[in-house]
Parts: sequence; structure tokens; C-alpha cells
Amino acid sequence: MTASTLRPIASRLPYDKGGVQVARVLVEVAMRVCGSRLRGTRVTAISDDGVVGEWVDATRPGFPDGSVSGAAGGVVLYLHGSAYAICSARTHRGLASRLSREAGLPVFVVDYRLAPEHPFPSAADDVERAYRWLLGRGYDPGSIVVAGDSAGGHLALDLVIDNARRSVPQPAAVALFSPLIDLTFDLAEGRERVRRDPMISAAGARALTTLYTSGHEPDIPRLRLAVEAGTALPPFLVQAGGAEMLVADAEYLRDLVEANAGTCTLEIWPDQMHVFQALDRISPEATPALRRAAQFLRTELDHSAASIDQSALQEK
Repeated sequence: MTASTLRPIASRLPYDKGGVQVARVLVEVAMRVCGSRLRGTRVTAISDDGVVGEWVDATRPGFPDGSVSGAAGGVVLYLHGSAYAICSARTHRGLASRLSREAGLPVFVVDYRLAPEHPFPSAADDVERAYRWLLGRGYDPGSIVVAGDSAGGHLALDLVIDNARRSVPQPAAVALFSPLIDLTFDLAEGRERVRRDPMISAAGARALTTLYTSGHEPDIPRLRLAVEAGTALPPFLVQAGGAEMLVADAEYLRDLVEANAGTCTLEIWPDQMHVFQALDRISPEATPALRRAAQFLRTELDHSAASIDQSALQEK
């Protein structure tokens, strides 16, 4: 279905400001049609100290507004994708709602600034600001987990690299859906020669991300996501669809994390498309995949809490 509808549209859209506006409308409609949102989910808009986003909570009624009273059980910081130019917290309410219910955690979706209006490093700076905002509101880093999709994967890895560089404590874990890591799209083009992505071509995706990286080479250290030796990384779970070109990026990310003495569980779901976890109305695999990611996040939060308790006992 996507190969016969989305890919032809994506290949014909001009990759300029006008084309992006059309793409934003089309993607928002597609996310509403193909993904569901749980009833009873509370959505609270936030604009505070330069941080813009939405609290999405499907765990229980009456969760306030991200105040410290909800911090004890943990929180998900969610980084949406779509080439740094298209999606928003609003488009991802359904996915955030379902993740909140499965993980039993409130989710804060960062509404970072989009290209071409706000090029690099606007989105990355907004994500880092949001993480520090959570810390400033009383969340222990061990009670924060990060999740994201597509370009949100690039932003998530940038965040943990920046944390290490600035000696900021890392989140307890990172779970990523179809992460974009290689902004040159050389890895994607190699995968494309094996199997054509049903959503968009590597050339088209590269043109979109160029709106964000305009004026910068895609292989400068921060965009290339260079990891310095000795960088401590949180545990990762990475899921990708077997039909998408970014499965190559997912494999690269696993190798990168493991090369730096980290742990990364990679799941490639056969014949699935890009960020299929968001499309539960058309993909039967969406719910079990999201549930596995939620279980991973909960398990890592439990491990983090146990480590904190053990450290407190030793100090006594």
C-alpha cells in the first residue's frame, strides 16, 4: 500500500519550504488514519524556559503537568522523527499514548524546532534543553528513559554523546524505532540496492534532511555522531523494519554501541516498513513491537533503581 501511494507522492514533492508544508499535512493525516490513540489519555501542552512539548499520560487519570510528584516511577523523553522537518508532538500523540500505557509511564514528547525554518543545530539543542529541564524539575537521570523514531534516533545519540562530553548523567536506557544515523545516506543507498524502501528513496530522504543540515557537511563530528573512546553509553534497544532502507543504520548503530563497550539489542521485524510501531491500525506487528520496547524500558528502569538503592546502602 505504501509503495503504491506514499512513495510516488514522496518522489514528486519538491524538497523546498512549500513541499515541506504539503508533506506535514499529508503525514499528519496518515498518522491519524493509520495509528490509534488510547481513550483516557491526558495531553498537557508545555512551554517552559525554552522547552516546548506535550506530556502524554495514559497510565492513570489526573497526572498533573510533569511535576516532580510523577517522578518516582520514571518518565519517557520521546524524540519524534521525520527528517527534522515534518512531524511534531501532535502527530505522535497516538504512538506516545500507546507507549505510555504499555510502559506504565508518562511520556514527554519534545516539540523541537523544525527545518527549514530552524536548521542545525536547533533540534539537537532543543532536545538537550528538554533533558536538562527534566533534571531541573527533580527527575533523577536513572528515572529517565529516552525513546524516539527516525531522525529522533540521531537526536537521541547526539544527546547521550553530549551528556558524556559535558559530564551530565546519562538516562537509564534508550529505545529507538527505525533510527536515522547516517546523514550521508550512503548506508541507506547500499540497502536500497538490495531492497527498495516502500516509503521513500534514499535520495529523497537525503534532500529532506539537507533542509536541516544546510550549510554544514553531513560528516562533521556532531552530525556524524563521533563517539570518543571511553564514552559511557546507556543500554540501547533498536527496532527496524526488514523492508526499510534504514535497517542498515540500525545495524550500524548496534555495531557503534558495542564497539564502545555498550549493550544494544537489535530487532529486525521481517517485511515491516519505517516506524511501523506507529501504525497499529494497519500493522499487526506494531503492538507487540511497542510492547517489547516498553518492557525493555521498564526493565532498565528497575535495574537503575536497584543500583541506586544498592549505592545508598553502601554509603550507609
